Amino acid sequence: MSEPSIVRPLAVLSTATFVSIATMRVADPLLPQVAQEFDVTVGDASIVATAFALAYGIFQLFYGAFGDRFGKYRLVVLATLVSALTVLPAAFADSIGALGLARFASGATAAAIVPLSFAFIGDHVPYRDRQTVLARFLTGTILGVIAGQVFGGVIGDLIGWRAVFLLLSALFLLVGILLAFELRSARVPPPILTRSISPASFLRGYALLFRRPWVRVVLAVVFIESFLFWGGFTFIGAFLRSRFELDYTIIGLFLGCMGLGGILYALSVRRLVRSLRERGLSLWGGALIALGFLAVGLGPLPAMAPAIVLLGLGLYMLHNTLQTNATQMAPETRGLAVSTFASALFYGQAAGVWLCGLAVDRIGYRPVFIVLGAALLACGVVFALLLARRPVAD
Repeated sequence: MSEPSIVRPLAVLSTATFVSIATMRVADPLLPQVAQEFDVTVGDASIVATAFALAYGIFQLFYGAFGDRFGKYRLVVLATLVSALTVLPAAFADSIGALGLARFASGATAAAIVPLSFAFIGDHVPYRDRQTVLARFLTGTILGVIAGQVFGGVIGDLIGWRAVFLLLSALFLLVGILLAFELRSARVPPPILTRSISPASFLRGYALLFRRPWVRVVLAVVFIESFLFWGGFTFIGAFLRSRFELDYTIIGLFLGCMGLGGILYALSVRRLVRSLRERGLSLWGGALIALGFLAVGLGPLPAMAPAIVLLGLGLYMLHNTLQTNATQMAPETRGLAVSTFASALFYGQAAGVWLCGLAVDRIGYRPVFIVLGAALLACGVVFALLLARRPVAD
């Protein structure tokens, strides 16, 4: 099916990814506030990010197969509506443990939205056009990053961090209703369904995936990329607060600059893909991330905004290349493949935030940023080299 025939369904899906990613990234500017309210360290407060990411990763193991069996668009509609309920308890948490449990619940339901949306694109957009379509579709996730970080800081400053979760619940409900109306229209293509979701079919699906060397490469690289990038980026807001004594609104605006880097990528993706190809995007993406982390760690206050823009641009160059490969690494079980990719991503994020939180509490922010930047440069270089050995995509 050609791209123009699903423009409107993709636009509405993109709004769902916006809310899902905003819910995830809203924790970044709120860490200092949460730490202060519950009298814990910033590393301990990072459970608001770790719990969400851990649930997001675990539940991918189920959503991919269910999407293949019952329809990806249909499952996104259901997950969006249920997320309106699961995000609410965070607004009323009376301890750091209760907040962690609430974030786990919201991560469990929001987990279906982004990967099944990408798998839906994989089902209905030819591979030759897919990286460009995915990059444009990423506008929703990019704006979600910006909204989560900016409005998390602004609303947290003006009203308090609890109000953020009330707003997110209302947004999930509104977008879920829009998705439901779209699903009832003739614009959403008929789903490509598998026959079974029995335990045996789960095992067969995963056996098929992990039997393929390229699948193992893509999953390993996205785990490492996520571990390193989000393990560092999650603490930039707390670093800005500690080093420059900024208020939460300003911190949110700085963190939102990452989304500006993503928008820059989305606007220039066709030219970048044509000139750099996938290997160049991976290599230069890793290099820009390394430069961004170095500038954040060592630069003065005026360098923070451009440094964070570089982080966003570099991340989307590298990560969009990984996403495009994920949509084609097992076309016959695309929902399962993309959800497994997302699972690896969020396991990496959860582990990275947890371990980097421990490191930040012990050795400080700057050494962590510098080491992570160097490692991400190596990650981009290695994946660029591995792309030369990739099987030819259909």
